[in-house]
Formats: sequence, structure tokens, C-alpha cells
Amino acid sequence: MFTRPDVHATELDGGGVLLASRTPLGPLPRSTSTFLTRWVVRDPDRPLFIEPDAAGGTEERVVTYAGALATARSLGQALLDRGLGPARGVAILSGNSIDHALVTLAGALVGVPVVPISVAYSTRATDFSRLRDMLAVVQPGLVFCADPAACPAALDAIADLGAELVCATPARDGRAHALLSELESTTATGAVDEAAAAVDLDTVAKVLFTSGSTGVPKGVPTTHRMLLANQVALQQIWPFLAETPPVLVDWLPWSHTFGGSHNVGLVIANGGTMVIDHGRPAPGLIDVTLANVRRHRPTISFNVPAGYAALLPHLEADEELAAAFFSRLQLIFYAAAALPQDLWQRLEAVSERTTGRVVPMTSSWGSTETAPLATAAHFPLERAGNIGVPVPGVELKLVPAGGKLEMRVRGPNVMTGYLGGRGPHDVPHPFDDDGFYRIGDAGRLADPDDPSAGILFDGRIAEDFKLTTGTWVSVGQLRVDALAAASPLLADAVVTGHDRESVGLLAWPAPTAAPDDPDVRRRITEGLAAHNAVAGGSSRIVTRVLLLTEPPSIDAGEITDKGYINQRAVLERRAADVERLHAADPDADVLVIAPGGG
Repeated sequence: MFTRPDVHATELDGGGVLLASRTPLGPLPRSTSTFLTRWVVRDPDRPLFIEPDAAGGTEERVVTYAGALATARSLGQALLDRGLGPARGVAILSGNSIDHALVTLAGALVGVPVVPISVAYSTRATDFSRLRDMLAVVQPGLVFCADPAACPAALDAIADLGAELVCATPARDGRAHALLSELESTTATGAVDEAAAAVDLDTVAKVLFTSGSTGVPKGVPTTHRMLLANQVALQQIWPFLAETPPVLVDWLPWSHTFGGSHNVGLVIANGGTMVIDHGRPAPGLIDVTLANVRRHRPTISFNVPAGYAALLPHLEADEELAAAFFSRLQLIFYAAAALPQDLWQRLEAVSERTTGRVVPMTSSWGSTETAPLATAAHFPLERAGNIGVPVPGVELKLVPAGGKLEMRVRGPNVMTGYLGGRGPHDVPHPFDDDGFYRIGDAGRLADPDDPSAGILFDGRIAEDFKLTTGTWVSVGQLRVDALAAASPLLADAVVTGHDRESVGLLAWPAPTAAPDDPDVRRRITEGLAAHNAVAGGSSRIVTRVLLLTEPPSIDAGEITDKGYINQRAVLERRAADVERLHAADPDADVLVIAPGGG
């Protein structure tokens, strides 16, 4: 099902190595809309988007490829009528939905960039300064908010920015707005065709804001070239896509590059179907996901480690659910955060028990700035951690930095620079002298004698720190190992110990693990003590844990819309907790872990 990787390695002066696929990137279509129109011709009545109701019931809204293109043309005309264009786009404050998708397709068709912004900034935030900052940078001419009742305070906070408000449902507070249905009833004219003909590979299709894991969110202009380079490379390394149009049951937010660019793009490029899952890996909401999986049976599963951690207990306990999930599943894909090995093994076990075979598991690596695909593991894997090799068209440079190898990326999938702006959006130049994007992650060759064997992710360079002993702590790997050792009792954690004698964890208990339960505390302590017994070295040993009761704050940038923890923001905001954790005489809330397992 994979194309065998063929990677060339060139040693660099001063150390390091340059990696690239010997397979050139295939030709790119003129714009992302080319894929949509191609499938309209081939199979106009095939479902493109299916949106089950938010409660996981049987009611569904379906849009075919032909229907999507027709509506996108009408919406595109409405956008042009309002004077929107490459410099004046559409901000989307709502989550995944067919309406969201149609607005996005319309923008791509006529060259109007869309700016999907995490719903957390308008619904869960209490301080809307970040939302205002982002909109001030992109200066949209139109804001789409499906349900104005979901975020009235946010809409009040941005009302003075001058963008027209469009909603899918009428506002009940007298707020001035247009209805999306009115825009959809616009008659498309030749202006749509003229605008579509002007769209080329360098036209900005969308602006995505980074999660802020390395500071304030930054605007990334994402061109049609970047998106198409990703999809053409995927078709080259995953030839099975040509045989089976993908069916995804997907909750990943479209304000992020994984869900909105990678997954939606994969579906449209290959004539597939996107089932818009309104569930999430959270108590109560996971039941919605389970209902959608039972009904629609995905062919590829895309998720993050937290998603698989929430899904696995149900697959293990419910044979009918497992049968539905695995019945036509071709590939299990995890991304962004490393997958603990115990989750990997449990997924393999339940797939083999259910189907008599192990469904292949894979991963890739990249970022918002790379649209996102830069490397992919298009070869069999036995465990988590291998992020694969550069995909066709991508060059990857590994440069010595602080005892590790920093990964830098160059290719048609890479942005040309962040959006400008004042204040927090003034950012350093992110490229080296050779034009490689400095992503900030580290990696090492799985086999120094065989570059096609892949790259092992080696953490974020900016997150690693030294103990007072001078020993470097690899934060990313230690976090994964610690969570696996305490599985399934910890939901997430950040690693502490910068310029201290030992390593600690600020950790959030799993929803089912009460932080004051003596049995929970004992099991966490014993699990980490067992980890310490075989870890070897002070940089691998966790000596203390403080269980946090306050959830991560979206306002403070501690958490992204996918639930990823921002290590830097947590440590800055919870400096007092770090001091408690490492105090010479810790209080009773701090779990003290035996350093050697005894």
C-alpha cells in the first residue's frame, strides 16, 4: 500500500546531513479547486461531506461533489459582490461544519483567502485580545459565525473592526448580520469564472494561525502551491488512495493544518467522503464519535494520541464497535504528539483480535508552516517515534545544534514568511541562509547507514533544558515515557527541572482519576517508580509529581484547540506550582517518586 522510499543523503560541511527523496514531486494542478471540479465530472452524486447531528443521532446533512461546487460558485459570487479578494478575505469563527466547508471552497474557487480561527478564542476565552490581534493582522472583509448565540461576547469585542457578519442562523439579540442562505442564493455569473481563472499556485488559499506553542500565534499565508504539494506527494507515497476513495470520520479542527488542510484536502483530492464528527476525545463527546464510527466505518483513521487514548477502551470492550471501526480500515495514522508505545501495542492487539490482521500504523511530521506534510513513514513501522523520510519535493537538512540535530525544511510546501503586523506579530526571520525553514524540532537517523529507514523524532530544541549537573533533559521523549508509565491515569503533563537537581512533572489527571484518591496517587507513584528503575541517568528519572486541578487556560495560551499543552506557557503561568514541586520540603500534595524504583 506504500511506495517504497528512496532517499538520498549528502553529508554537510561542519556536520549534519541533507536528505531528499530521489522521486521528484509530480506535476501540480493549477489550484486546489481543480480536484473538486475533476470529481464533479467523474462522479457528481458522490457524497463529499456528511454531517451527522451534534448529538450522534441518525439525522444527517449530505452534500455531493456537484452540490458543493454549485454552492461554492454562488457563494463565490456573493464574496466578489462584496469586494472581497486576495487582500480582503473571510474569517471563520465557527467549528467544522458543511457551512464552514462551503465557505472555504468558495474562497478557494475565486481567490478569497479564508481564515479559520480556533473556536476556543471566541467561545471559551474570556479575554478576546488574541482574537482581536489575529483579526487585526488579516483584516477580513467578512466574518462567518454559524450561530451568533454561541459567542455573543466575542462578536461584541470585534464589532468595531468593520467586517460584515454572516451567520447560518438568525441572531436573537438584534445584531446586524446577513444570513448564509442569502449568499447561497446568489446567481453566479461570468465573474466567478474570471476570478477562478486568475487563481494560481501562488494565490493564498487560507491563513492559518499557529497554535502558539513557541509564543504568540503567528499568521501563516498558505498558498495553493503549498496545499497541492502536500496532496500530490501523498498520492505518490500512498498509491492505495487511487484504488479506494478515503472515508474519514474526523473531528480534528479545521482551524488547524492537520484537520483542515491535510485531511480535508486528502478527501477532495481523492474523491472521498468526509464525515464531520462533532464528537471529541472527551467525556460525553466521545460517545458521539463512537456512534459516527459505527454508522460510517472509516477507511483511514486520523487522530492524535489523546484521541486514540479515549477511543481504545471502547474498542477493547465492545466487539461490535471494534468490528465497525476495523471492517474496512486500511491505515491508522497519528500525528503531532508522540504516541505512547502502550497505546500502539493495544491498537495492534485489538485490530488483530478483530480482523485477524494488524492494521498498519504510520505517522508523519511537519507544521502549519509546511502545510503540513514534510516527512512521512511510508514503510512498515514496529513502534512509535519514527516520523519517516522527506516526501517527494521536500529537502530536509539536519544541522548540529546543542548536542542534537535540528531539522530544517525547504520545498514547495513551505511558506514564504509570516504575515506582518505590529506588536506581538513582529516575528524573527524563520529561515536560514539557504532558505530552509527552521522549525525548531530535532531528529536523528534511525539507521545512519540507511537514510530510507526514517528519522526518529528527538523533541523540540527550545523545550530541552539542563539540570544543575549539566545533563540535558530531552523533554519530548521523557513526557511520552512518563505518561506511558502512569497510563491511563494521567491526561497530560509538562516536564520541569530547568537549572534544578532533578526532573519533575506538573500533571493533569485523566477524567476518571481523582487527584485526591489515594489509590490513584499510589498507582501513579508506583508506575513512575518502575519507570525510574530502568530509565538510567538523572535526565530520565522523574522524582516528583504535582497533580493539577485547574484545567489548562486557553486565554493564557496553555492549550491549543486540539488539546495540546504549551509547555512554555504552562511553566510561565504556573511558576508557583513549579516552586512547590521542587521545594526542599515538599507539601503533602507533591508525589515523591523513588529514584531507582525502590
